[in-house]
Amino acid sequence: MLLKKIKQLTETAWYGKILEPDVRQWLEQFEASANVDDDEQLQALFLLSNFVYFGQREIRELLRSLYRDLYKTPALHSIRRAHGDTKDIGLLNREFDVHLQKTRFLGMGNPSESGVHLLYYFRQENKLHSSQFINTYQIFVRDPAGGAATMRIRDPAITDYVFIDDLCGSGTQADEYSQDIIDPLRALNSTVKVHYLVLFATQHGLEFIKQLKRYDTVAAVYELDDSFKALEANSRIFNAANVDFDREKVKATCQKYGSQLWPQYPLGYKDGQLLIGFNHNTPDNTLPLFWADAPWRPIFKRYHKNAS
Repeated sequence: MLLKKIKQLTETAWYGKILEPDVRQWLEQFEASANVDDDEQLQALFLLSNFVYFGQREIRELLRSLYRDLYKTPALHSIRRAHGDTKDIGLLNREFDVHLQKTRFLGMGNPSESGVHLLYYFRQENKLHSSQFINTYQIFVRDPAGGAATMRIRDPAITDYVFIDDLCGSGTQADEYSQDIIDPLRALNSTVKVHYLVLFATQHGLEFIKQLKRYDTVAAVYELDDSFKALEANSRIFNAANVDFDREKVKATCQKYGSQLWPQYPLGYKDGQLLIGFNHNTPDNTLPLFWADAPWRPIFKRYHKNAS
């Protein structure tokens, strides 16, 4: 039954990027057993059958939702309230265009990371001009003043900065950015608005970022509750009907291989335990046995921050 499901996934959900030989090669790294309950290959196959993969088509659709639901709609509501709850569509559209021109979109992370790579699709899907996208280093400019270089905001007319990312797991990256980029930005202009919009976020990560009180908006297209932690007691994959796998045994297998692949975080970054991947990358919050590389053979590729 599992093999049949995997065959369907290779033909449809994974868009031919992962083929049956890839699956078999990956499975060979786990131990087989005559005792079905202890067969690591079956356990790995079970986890793989529950892996949620988002291809380019789904990512593009999600980026349309992010723009429409998390950026444009709230902006229109704000404009409407500022104009006495007007229903004048022409006025709303004109004011939104003004607001959009004063907005800059940025990827969360350095130019090699997923958040930045998403911007190309985001711009295409929402028909935005390239001038509305900048890198973080373009926010500021240094001016020689009084013999010393002082920092100022490059374009004082910008009122909103929107940071976009694919996944907020622990919230660590958004926290670091709020210290390195947003704090200096607010010190120079206390009225500027900064938004953190993501495709997916764990509830824990989202709440952590909100409590920082450094972003004006913190929102996700999809929030992942604790049931998405694959190996915990309330895991959605083990509480589903007709599941014959022992959760503790599967967790022990993941710990066994994870401790070799990533000793610090054997079940994913900060114990993420996710079963999620994207066409452009696999997050490190996902179980390492899916994406760790040499000498391990991953089933899904992860492009690290120091990748070329």
